[in-house]
Amino acid sequence: MWGAPRIHGELLKLGFEIAESTVSKYMIQRRGPPSQTWRTFLRNHADAIAAIDLCVVPTVTFECLFAFIVVGHGRRQLLWFAVTRHPTAEWLAQQIMEAFPWDTAPTYLVRDNDGTYGQAFTSRVRAMGIRDRPISPRSPWQNPYIEHLIATLRRDCLDHVLIYGERHLRRVLTLYSRYYKETRTHLGLGKDAPLRRAVERSGTIITTPILSGLHHRYARI
Repeated sequence: MWGAPRIHGELLKLGFEIAESTVSKYMIQRRGPPSQTWRTFLRNHADAIAAIDLCVVPTVTFECLFAFIVVGHGRRQLLWFAVTRHPTAEWLAQQIMEAFPWDTAPTYLVRDNDGTYGQAFTSRVRAMGIRDRPISPRSPWQNPYIEHLIATLRRDCLDHVLIYGERHLRRVLTLYSRYYKETRTHLGLGKDAPLRRAVERSGTIITTPILSGLHHRYARI
């Protein structure tokens, strides 16, 4: 349990005049990290963590829109989204306030090191009692849930839809968000939906198209 500095200090008190580097040389190396890993932190505090990121969405006229996505780690739930042409720290701060009204703010907020998250954003997060946790540079694996959600959003939806503008993108994201939370099953949730989808064992199966038939909801009546 002791590190080289403490062992070296004890040896000095016992009259052994050696260098701390010598102590370090003959110490048994730890096989594991001295504290919990980042993945362990994410797993142990999942219900208290939210993650955010910006998703770039090109339009049919080659304009770039930005979708701000907020996901809760506990049930992989898509908590909030917003669309803008020009994300600023002030705009992002306002979105955080709208995503977590009253006393619904998470304990931790995981995000990347994008320069868009400026002083206005970090000040608002701290004022809400949220512990801001930026990931390491060039380490998207440290924010896995939001990265996976954005990849799923592209694969399931945006790669198959031509976006005409902000209003159209908001409508598409609204429909997909409802499908993602209420219908789509997730392997990480034991093949359940984020809002818990009940098992239906009797009745006639009906099909409801979502996003003009891109996806479907199956239910019994």
